[in-house]
Amino acid sequence: MATAHVNIGSNLGDSHALLERAISGISLLSVVADLRCSGFIKSEPWGFESAHGFLNVGLELSVDCGPEELFRELISVQNGICAAGHRGPAGEYADRFIDIDLIYYDDAIVEMPELTLPHPRMHMREFVLLPIVELSPCWRHPVSGLTAAEMLACLNGG
Repeated sequence: MATAHVNIGSNLGDSHALLERAISGISLLSVVADLRCSGFIKSEPWGFESAHGFLNVGLELSVDCGPEELFRELISVQNGICAAGHRGPAGEYADRFIDIDLIYYDDAIVEMPELTLPHPRMHMREFVLLPIVELSPCWRHPVSGLTAAEMLACLNGG
């Protein structure tokens, strides 16, 4: 059994209902043996300008599959809710109904065109780090060796 962390965000529509739908869909995946959910977090858009704030949640999953299969399953849940992309025509970030990101999978380091683990920008995103601090305080980034709390302290100037 492996442990993975997933972050879900939404800033369009009924974000709370969309997050609940994503959590439910992930909980029903045959590869997910257990799921723990963080508290919901409101955040400003990251990497682009928008009048719409985000609602985010983190999930700690116990899974019995590899990271690539889990990634495909998560994308299937995301596309089942809304298949619209979260990038604009020039590749920039855009508003989205749902975005499901695989943040880490145990201490795996994966570099593929469609999947990089740990998530390459996790250390820059408070809305990703806070749920990890809540759910998996002992997890350490396999490259930097830092915990989520230590990354959060660095992000906040500490």
